[in-house]
Formats: sequence, C-alpha cells, structure tokens
Amino acid sequence: IHRMETDYNPMELSSNTGFEEDSEYKDIEGTDVKDMRLEAEAVVNDVLFAVSNMFVSKNLPCAEAVAYINVETRERNRYCLELTEAGLRVVGYAFDQADDGLQTAYHETVYSLLDSLSPAYREAFGNALLQRLEALKRDGQS
Repeated sequence: IHRMETDYNPMELSSNTGFEEDSEYKDIEGTDVKDMRLEAEAVVNDVLFAVSNMFVSKNLPCAEAVAYINVETRERNRYCLELTEAGLRVVGYAFDQADDGLQTAYHETVYSLLDSLSPAYREAFGNALLQRLEALKRDGQS
C-alpha cells in the first residue's frame, strides 16, 4: 500500500506544478485578459438572429485588445464595429472599413449599439423576448 501512495503522489505533484506554470505563463502572456476575438465571436452568436448578417472581420487585424465585427442590419445597412475593453462602437459604414476619423460613441453592450442603429433589430429582439416569456409561462403551467 505504501508504495502505491508514493507512485500516486508524484503524479499529483507533477500535474499541480504543471498547472501553476500554466497560470504564471498566462500572466506573462497577458492571456488572462479577455481575448477580443473570442469575445467578438460570442457577441455575434448572441445577436445574429436579429440582424441580416454578422461576422467577425477576417480582413481587419484582430488582436487581443481589439476585434472588428461586420454587421448588416435588417434594413440592409452595413457597419463595421470595433470591440475593445471600452465597449463597441461603429468605425465604418461598410464591411471591413475602420475609419480612424469617426468619433462615434461607445456602447457597453452590443444590444444597446444595435438598438440605436436598427429598429428592425429592436423589433426582432423584442419578439424573441416575448416568445421566451410565453414559453416560460407555458412551462410554468405544465
């Protein structure tokens, strides 16, 4: 029994130290900062149902601190959005277009940004919420 314990412990130790190295490595690399590319993908998945088209830009340089999202509203208006720690803002009025000169307001969420750009988005989002509430009511009654 004693030998089995010693066989077991080094394994445990090595997996622990491996983990600690990982987390130190993360601090150095800054990977514990939210990766904006992943963040952008999540944003797109959240609201794709309420717009005509939306995808993370492949042509504009994405970095850990910034990502660009192309969106076409149901009104057929196209925007390029910049996503940073500060939030989201419109940086262009075409796909893959980031105009440094544009001074547009930051929005904390993609919801408020699209809400200000697209009445059809607002309607689609509102309808989806209503449907969810109806479903919850139905589930609650059963």
